[in-house]
Amino acid sequence: MASEQELRDAICEVGRRLWTSGQVAANDGNISARMDDGNIICTPTMVSKGFMQPDDLVVLIPDGTLLGPGQPSSEALLHLVCYAARSDVQGIVHAHPPYGTAFAAMGRAVPTHYLTEIAVALWSVPCAEYGTPGTMEVPASALPMVAEADAFLLRNHGVVTLGRDVWDAYYRMETVEQGAEVATIIATNGGADLLSDEQLRDLAEIRGKLGLGVKPDDYHPDGCIELISRGWGKRIEN
Repeated sequence: MASEQELRDAICEVGRRLWTSGQVAANDGNISARMDDGNIICTPTMVSKGFMQPDDLVVLIPDGTLLGPGQPSSEALLHLVCYAARSDVQGIVHAHPPYGTAFAAMGRAVPTHYLTEIAVALWSVPCAEYGTPGTMEVPASALPMVAEADAFLLRNHGVVTLGRDVWDAYYRMETVEQGAEVATIIATNGGADLLSDEQLRDLAEIRGKLGLGVKPDDYHPDGCIELISRGWGKRIEN
């Protein structure tokens, strides 16, 4: 496992890449990672992801209680529920890349079965129901998505990617945006054939060999919302 300092450095670098590539604007987006002790380190509220410093990041215990100084983004609620529901997830990125977010605004899943690489990497990018930002509506709407996908859309909001570490989550964000852009280009040029059922079966086999996809044993949704609701807003000073 990476050290806390290594995770802080990685989150700041991911934030810089999101900002410089136009996947977030102003103070948008949030990034987190699960530490070796189970606590969550995440980005603070109202700070541009392009200019964060490692000491700016905040630490939460799994129920949402804040450990020490700082103030997390209100969307840390979403991250906490994803971690509570998926034991395999160690890093999460939430951003607003233009093409992926356009699909979120339309309430449509990103098509992933045009290209072999995107089908293998993600298989599906579904869209969650709308939830008011900063409330438990967002994690509640995301919970069914977490059961089936490593990347999903928040209706009228943006994109969320889950990973085996924060870099894995970031690369999946890049893949979602590329897939959304390709799908948009296809739609504006008269369409294209999707991969056939036989081709998809072959790609599903490849995903299995690579260990990709949500494993039923990794998904534990019961009590997630209640857990976070009890801890959110509390603080323990170091």
